[in-house]
Order: sequence, then C-alpha cells, then structure tokens
Amino acid sequence: MIEPHLSDDAWLDAVESVPKGDVGLHAWWLGQMGFLVRAGGLRFVMDPYLSDSLTRKYAGTDRPHVRMTGRVVDPARLRGIDVVMASHGHTDHLDPETLKPLAASNPRMILVCPESIRGLAMERSGLPAHRVVGLDVDGDGSIPSAFEGEGWSVQAVPAAHEAMERDREGRMLYLGFVVRCGGWCWYHAGDTVPWPGMEARVGMHHPDVAFLPINGRRPERRVSGNLWGREAASLARSVGVRMAIPGHFEMFEFNTESPDEFASECARLGQPCRVLRAGEGWTAAR
Repeated sequence: MIEPHLSDDAWLDAVESVPKGDVGLHAWWLGQMGFLVRAGGLRFVMDPYLSDSLTRKYAGTDRPHVRMTGRVVDPARLRGIDVVMASHGHTDHLDPETLKPLAASNPRMILVCPESIRGLAMERSGLPAHRVVGLDVDGDGSIPSAFEGEGWSVQAVPAAHEAMERDREGRMLYLGFVVRCGGWCWYHAGDTVPWPGMEARVGMHHPDVAFLPINGRRPERRVSGNLWGREAASLARSVGVRMAIPGHFEMFEFNTESPDEFASECARLGQPCRVLRAGEGWTAAR
C-alpha cells in the first residue's frame, strides 16, 4: 500500500494553514481524479473518491478493485467546502460513501454535475434539488453550459470517455469543467480521451492549470479509458497552461499507469508539470 504524502490530521492542518485572504491557488491531490482547490477564499472539491466502496463491490469478482494508495482523509472531516464537482456518474467520481458525509458536514455546499446525471447525483449525495446544478454543452439553450456562483463560475466542456455519449434527451454523460475564481482559471478534464477540437475548445478559456487523467486505455481492463500520459502532456502544451497536474493513477491495481511517460513528455515539450503524491499540495502564486 502506498502511503499518502499527508493524511488525516496532518493533511487537514496543511489545508487549514493557508492564510485567510491568500490570493494564490492551492491544489491537493486526493487520489484518482479527486482534487481539493482553494482560490479566492473558496474551497472546491473535484471528483472525490474517499472510500473503499468499489473495493468492496468488486471483491471476489474477476475485476477486483484492489486499492493501491491509502485514503487521504475521511470525507466527514472535510469542512468549509463550498462546491463539489462530479464530471460523470462512475462511482470513483460520484461516490455516495464520499458525497453523503461531505454533504452532512457542509450544509451550504452545492454539487455541480452533468444535467444527464442530476437525479443520480441527488440520490448519491442526498442533497436537495436546489443545491445540485446540472450543466450540459451544445444543447438548445434550455440547460446552461455555465453557472455563476458568488465569486466564481464554471463552464462545461465536452469529455469523451472513450466516446462522447449522450442520454435519450441528447444530454452529455461526461463533462470537463473550466472553473474561475479569485482571478484564477483551472481545467479539470474529468475522464476523457482526445476528441476533435479539444485543444481549441479548452484553450479558448486560457486556464492557468490543467488536471488531466493519464491512465490510458487498454481493452483488457474492460473499463472506459483515458488520455495516455503523452497525450495529456501534448494537450497541456497546446492549451498553454502554466502547470499540468496528472491524476487517475495509483488508485486501483488493474487500472493504472506510471506517471513517468507524462513527466518525460512534458519535459521534452517544455511544459511545466507537477506529479503529486496523494495528499500532497501545490501552490501557484501571483
């Protein structure tokens, strides 16, 4: 088992150590595609998976989800969270055993997700309808592709996991998010492979930071795949982000890749990157 860089009390102390009024952007990797981001005095949690629900679900099957890295923190201990975002309905991104404790500990938080899974998000989080925001892209305008909160905004962009899939109403099942807060902009890709026009669609937002999956895609895994490390590095370089941070590795033994390919390709391209350990943080200053 890989031990987190920081966990439990030590990790919570690190998060709380950011001074009130700090104008930087602070990000911590929670494992898989989960990140906590602090900016503009607000706290965002992206795609958190902080339980062993999938390990238990698939125990004794031909696809065991053996956890590689220890949990960073009990979600019930995460307080002061303003926004949680879930890019799609897979349990490692929309986990009821993570979302319900988070909702109980954060009575004012809202959950942002694809409109196509809004009902599922309400069920898995236990949140009332007015605290769950559904987004979509390229619709008829009845569903917003963007949402403005107090001091922040989020723009939905497509994601292809491994294809751009839609529900019966034509709403996208997978999304990425571009978030703006405190003068910062970051792109959380969710789960995705490359798709036509991706660089231009993401690049038009000029994000400072990109959080990108790098576990690739192998048919023998029998699960939807993601960017390979080299593809994630190329995307970050094309978009022009100040920093690229990888995710979606070292969570489950059957569905992981080394971050070495991503880091070496970033080095070759001259793209700044930071490979974090679970529970480790990174800060961008003005």
